[in-house]
Amino acid sequence: MLKMEEWLLIRDLYSQGLNISEISERTGYDRKTVRKYLQLKTLPEPQKRPPRPSKLDPYKPYLLEKINENHYTAARLFREIQKMGFDGGETIVKDFVRKVRPKQGVPAVLRYETKPGVQAQVDWGELGTVEVDGKIKKLFCFSMILGYSRMRYVECTLSIDTFTLIQCHLNAFQYFGGCTQEILYDNMKQVVIKRAMKSSDSEWNSQYEDFFKHYGFIPRLCRPYRPQTKGKIENTIGYIKRDFFLGREFSSLESLNNQALEWLKRVNSSIHGTTHEIPLERFKKEKEKLNLLNQVPRYKVVKTETRKISRDCYISYLGNKYSVPYKFAGRTAKLQIFEGKFEVYVDYEKVCEHEILPGNCRVTRKKEHFKGLLSEILNENSKCKKSPHILLKFSGLEVEKRSLDVYETFSDGGLE
Repeated sequence: MLKMEEWLLIRDLYSQGLNISEISERTGYDRKTVRKYLQLKTLPEPQKRPPRPSKLDPYKPYLLEKINENHYTAARLFREIQKMGFDGGETIVKDFVRKVRPKQGVPAVLRYETKPGVQAQVDWGELGTVEVDGKIKKLFCFSMILGYSRMRYVECTLSIDTFTLIQCHLNAFQYFGGCTQEILYDNMKQVVIKRAMKSSDSEWNSQYEDFFKHYGFIPRLCRPYRPQTKGKIENTIGYIKRDFFLGREFSSLESLNNQALEWLKRVNSSIHGTTHEIPLERFKKEKEKLNLLNQVPRYKVVKTETRKISRDCYISYLGNKYSVPYKFAGRTAKLQIFEGKFEVYVDYEKVCEHEILPGNCRVTRKKEHFKGLLSEILNENSKCKKSPHILLKFSGLEVEKRSLDVYETFSDGGLE
């Protein structure tokens, strides 16, 4: 198809008196082409070629549905359609998602990078609700990211109290093999009771203060109303929701956390979008110099909860049942929970202890807790048989006492 300039040239030559053959010789176009364009009053619009079929076409409806449903990452969507049979590359999926996803404006910020081993960032995220022990509870996500290598740790919890926060720290330290010189938080009450202008002058949560002094790291608080100072972890929380949690199925909290560990293996081994390096490689090169845990004894954190002992001698904890000695049935017990187990106390007396079971709907029954119960029940039953409860009592017949003279009267012929 001729361009606008070429069409105007043909018309100009024709207006100068040249015939079709002369215009054809001068321009090099075929005589039929010259005649065709001289007859046109306006240059026709170019016709668009039909798009070439793409490997992605069969999967576009699914991608659009998932994009409208939630803010999934393109990487996750690529993995999902791979399982459905897609054999194309990840780039074509990212380009399509970028094109169809609604644009959102993001304010510009200045990114602050930390040196190796200096800082980690921590935050909680709320993921939704789950049913535990017949009750609906909120599901939370604890996340820690190392500032230099971008190595991540993730753990799902049913609570955001100080005990759970400390336990998640211990699990993260064990996962990384150490801790950084300082950890950055927002103003969560589990960490700080009253914030001061200078972070070190703040009034800390007493239990948390005992914890960070035990390991010797320094807590830092991000500036009020400046969440971008904690940008690494804020981005991680959003990424966890989109790339890991949304649309995932799990049978228990343990199941979800096992899936989280598998997810961590993948993301910590993938190129990070900011550093353009693999977090695990940056971490393995010993550039992320952490304070080793073996230099101090493990911190013991104890959580206390109250439970009612059922008539059949069990207590319930996180969807599982644990036996208690039968003589305490119906009583109120206190649980001291630590390091994957709990101890049961009744009136300050330790009556038993249990390892916390994974999953839910499971039962731990210790035979010694029921020893003597059957014989006691039989004794009680026999007592009931020996002394039955009498509802009615009949008294004996009373016999009238008479003088012997009366009987002599009858023997003589009776009374006259």
